[in-house]
Amino acid sequence: MTLPSALHAPPLTVFVEGIGLLGPGLGNWAQGRGALEGTETYQAARCIVPLPMALPAAERRRAGTVVKVALAVGQEAVMASSLQASALPSVFTSSSGDGLNCHEICSALASSDRLISPTRFHNSVHNAASGYWSISSGAMASSSVLCAFDGSFAAGLLEAMAQVMLEQIAVLLVAYDTDYPEPLRSVRPVPDTFGVGLVLAPRRSERSLAQWRLAPATCLTGAPAQRLEDDALERLRSSIPAARCLPLLRSVAAQSQGEVVLDYLQGLQLAVQVAPCL
Repeated sequence: MTLPSALHAPPLTVFVEGIGLLGPGLGNWAQGRGALEGTETYQAARCIVPLPMALPAAERRRAGTVVKVALAVGQEAVMASSLQASALPSVFTSSSGDGLNCHEICSALASSDRLISPTRFHNSVHNAASGYWSISSGAMASSSVLCAFDGSFAAGLLEAMAQVMLEQIAVLLVAYDTDYPEPLRSVRPVPDTFGVGLVLAPRRSERSLAQWRLAPATCLTGAPAQRLEDDALERLRSSIPAARCLPLLRSVAAQSQGEVVLDYLQGLQLAVQVAPCL
């Protein structure tokens, strides 16, 4: 699809400065990189979410799974970039937020005692992870929080790349999803927790891992989204919305050049031009 107003617009170009990863069988980016480039065998396993030790004890006790996974991947990405977390604007994106917290609130409302815990309530808002990130990192920069159902990763990537281009400053992108217990799982079958953190910068540095580019005239496409050759990784990509990032991460791991098409909206995908920074 070509938009007339985009014919002469400059491309959105960013450099990947740091990556954080956490998901089923993926404890960090180093482990994920090996599985994605094929040097290690991917073994699916339940996601192990670490405690958010950067939070004060009181906030740590109240943090839900989405907060824990978002902080874990955000911190890993920022540490890899060697930038200051407190100075980075951020974009947080999730298709569904905290599935367990939603389940507990619905269970309370369906019971005879309909009182809702204040902790449950404040963890139910879509910007909960962003707020906890600000507490843990001391970040005072702007933070955008998005949701686009199964296209939430692509929506967040578009927002983050646009901010990098317009403001000429590095931006942290964090995408995450968690699973729902039954009976919600039967209508929203997200099987496990997954998160990815990306520090994107406007200029190349000695730490840059890859260059990503969106051409405004052609980045929205009807071409099918790229699939992964490994069956287990493909099941992960297709079953958790935040894991739609995996073909893009594979291009970084394999240091490949070309085009990666990501799931976005129904019948409309996002085409990213990728190149390694060797």
